[in-house]
Amino acid sequence: MCGICGIIGETEGKEQVLSRMMKALKHRGPDGRDSYITRDAMLGFQRLGIIDLETGMQPIQNEDKSKALVFNGEIYNYRILRDMLRQKGHRFKTDSDSEVILHGYEEYGKVFLDKLRGMFSFVIWDDKEKTLFAARDYFGIKPFYYTVAGDTLVFASEIKSILEYPGYHREMNEEALEQYLSFQYSVLPETFFKGIYQLLPGHYLTYTLSGELRTTRYFEPFLKPGKGLGEESLLEDVKNVIGQSVKRHLISDVEVGSFLSGGVDSSMVAAASGCGRTFTVGFENEGALYDETVYAGELAGMLGTDHHCRYITKEEFREAVPKVMYHLDEPLGDASAVALYFLAQEASKEVKVVLSGEGADEIFGGYNIYLEPKALKLLGWLPAGARRCLASLAEYLPRHMKGRNYLIRASQSLRERYIGNAYIFRTGERREILKRPGSAGKPADFLEGAYERAAPLEDSDQMQYIDLKYWLPGDILQKADKMSMAHSLELRVPFLDRDVFQIARAIPHEMKTRRCTTKYLLRRAADAYLPEKVARRKKLGFPIPIRNWMKEQDWYREIEEAFTGKAAAEYFHTEKLVRLLKEHRDGKEDNSRKIWTVYAFLVWHKVYFGNSEGI
Repeated sequence: MCGICGIIGETEGKEQVLSRMMKALKHRGPDGRDSYITRDAMLGFQRLGIIDLETGMQPIQNEDKSKALVFNGEIYNYRILRDMLRQKGHRFKTDSDSEVILHGYEEYGKVFLDKLRGMFSFVIWDDKEKTLFAARDYFGIKPFYYTVAGDTLVFASEIKSILEYPGYHREMNEEALEQYLSFQYSVLPETFFKGIYQLLPGHYLTYTLSGELRTTRYFEPFLKPGKGLGEESLLEDVKNVIGQSVKRHLISDVEVGSFLSGGVDSSMVAAASGCGRTFTVGFENEGALYDETVYAGELAGMLGTDHHCRYITKEEFREAVPKVMYHLDEPLGDASAVALYFLAQEASKEVKVVLSGEGADEIFGGYNIYLEPKALKLLGWLPAGARRCLASLAEYLPRHMKGRNYLIRASQSLRERYIGNAYIFRTGERREILKRPGSAGKPADFLEGAYERAAPLEDSDQMQYIDLKYWLPGDILQKADKMSMAHSLELRVPFLDRDVFQIARAIPHEMKTRRCTTKYLLRRAADAYLPEKVARRKKLGFPIPIRNWMKEQDWYREIEEAFTGKAAAEYFHTEKLVRLLKEHRDGKEDNSRKIWTVYAFLVWHKVYFGNSEGI
């Protein structure tokens, strides 16, 4: 695991620029640094030593030094691939997975990507052909950003590194803001910084010195539910492939620990791995526990792990928000990122690598919202016009009245009501609060192509596909990578293994949600590792008491100052932001998610576009 960066183009006199870019990534790799410099290319590397501690430094070159590589991630089947490449005549000077990628690309070209099992973003510079090849892993576990400044390509693991390049001029992308207000994360290929792009998951990039840049998709996490598959046979496949993946993810020359929330996903990983140390965090809300720490502690006792639990105070949480936004690079309206920041901080005191349960919900159908299509079918017998009439009447009911939201959602198509696990501001709402609503279309318009692709699937499978394609890399994996690497901690996700996905994608709809149970087949597989009460526990998520904290005078005033500050006035109708805040304080509406989404953006804006007059 590490941080990578580089400059492709005229490099004369830019050694100090590369050094600053590398320094901006030091938290990703504090164990060492090195660089590769030629007339046409500069590659920078900050190392977090996990595998081959003695000889695994990068950049690494092939035998004739015609190619050089920098790589961020881990390849878990690298030993098998290395043996295969040795049989074809390749000579290795290290025991690292990075050298396997370089030789594999030499032998097979871009099709070598299909042989990799792991998480990665990497760059290979061909000094003879004067071309660059870069790739990002299948699900977007590891990040990769790039920009073209003049006739120069600049890339890095994090945006903050690219910002050190003097040829790039920092400018806010207001279209990204508009979509963010609905999705709660940066959903566009172009980031919040105009001209800086993310390489999408499952894509590779090629670039030549003549300025030709192309991105190509090589993998898509599309579902293909099987027909006539036996439940018991599939169950054995799921158990076997998860066990193999967890074992593969334990490959390391340093100790590996495990996050443990108390839910089925992380509990299954912790139990299957046999890791000796487990970690969790929680909150105290008016003296009461507001999390799953009790469950995590009980399971840690059963597993016999050295369990570490930290409770976060409101003051610690508030003070950490600017640091979190700095490390995220882009605003994220998911408050659990702050909790994950503290969890990674706690784990980093003991280990350099942790396993985590991210991806299980998206791969196996675990979100409670996936049960909604079944519930809405209770009104499905009514003609669409009748359902729309009921929804119109429901709009006049008190917002807290039970059943009001059900009637409204039952009148909407799936594409209208579902854009992912978050739908913060509707199109009309965001246009109402923004001073300059732009050309960004409705979220449904943005997702139209994905929904067309998924049209043959059941409604809940379509929802799952949308989450795999957007929510997983944009929210879940964004915060997982950035919050762990903020503390020089490598986070591994065994559920997001390509072999696991090949089994999971074939699971029929009825084996993912059954009655009121989500990820049904995974829960059955978990019985091999966990007590039944843990395997069947309903998903809780990562609850954070911000809805209560926002009503308390100190934080209320802080947010109010942000909502009436200079940055807020530049982008928003501030009086409408304050109205959201007052309604929440007075108990008229639960506006906590809307408030947090805007507040997170304003804190991020101060960090990266700061002004002396506050947020």
